[in-house]
Amino acid sequence: MPRIFLRLGSLRHTINKSRTRVALDLSHEFFTAPEMYLKTIYNLESKTGSARTGDIANVLKITPGSVTNTLEVLEGKGLVVREPYKGVRLTEEGRKLALSVFRRHRLAERLLVDVLHLGWTESHDEACRLEHSISEQLANSIQKTLGDPQTCPHGNPIPDEKGYIAPLMSESLSHLETGQYAIVTQIPDEDSELLRYLATLGMFPGVKIAVEEKAPFEGPMLVKVGENSYPLSLDVASGIFVTREK
Repeated sequence: MPRIFLRLGSLRHTINKSRTRVALDLSHEFFTAPEMYLKTIYNLESKTGSARTGDIANVLKITPGSVTNTLEVLEGKGLVVREPYKGVRLTEEGRKLALSVFRRHRLAERLLVDVLHLGWTESHDEACRLEHSISEQLANSIQKTLGDPQTCPHGNPIPDEKGYIAPLMSESLSHLETGQYAIVTQIPDEDSELLRYLATLGMFPGVKIAVEEKAPFEGPMLVKVGENSYPLSLDVASGIFVTREK
């Protein structure tokens, strides 16, 4: 993950036809900070409904005090709302900007994998750098050139230019019970180390898996991939999406 710079520049609102867009008036190195925060908050919200300061700090590997200071700035710009004892959530404008970053990241991954033939984790690391530099016009050009891909190489949906994500007919691996079979459809891509680990297990979109054992009280799952079985924590399993086999 790139170093997070905490000095934020001004945010200005611009009008693009009939809808409002958020534009970040920042030099390149400072541009990454608010976008990384918004992506992190979006991911945490998707899992738990809100993002707590400590969780954001853990993901970004910075101090809770630094997170608090930056959240104050983002709240002042109308991108997040902080709720006492609940954490922080994105506003509609914050959500649009977060999805714009995901769109650029996932299109960059497709370009790197499909055209430049980079590997599973290398494409993710490079896309983390490119996502802050790709313009909306370039993103649209990449999408058209690649034939309008719907997912990144890890199976995660690519938002359209308005931030819409088509619903996918899949569910979390953590919902499956012992003895059930499924096909992997999505792998979480926010953690490079996790991507590398899952790759060593052969856990890729399109792979058939089986739940051999599920411990009670939110314990780990034993998942069979190919001829081998591996334990997965419930937290990791909750981020892997699958379609059940009937």
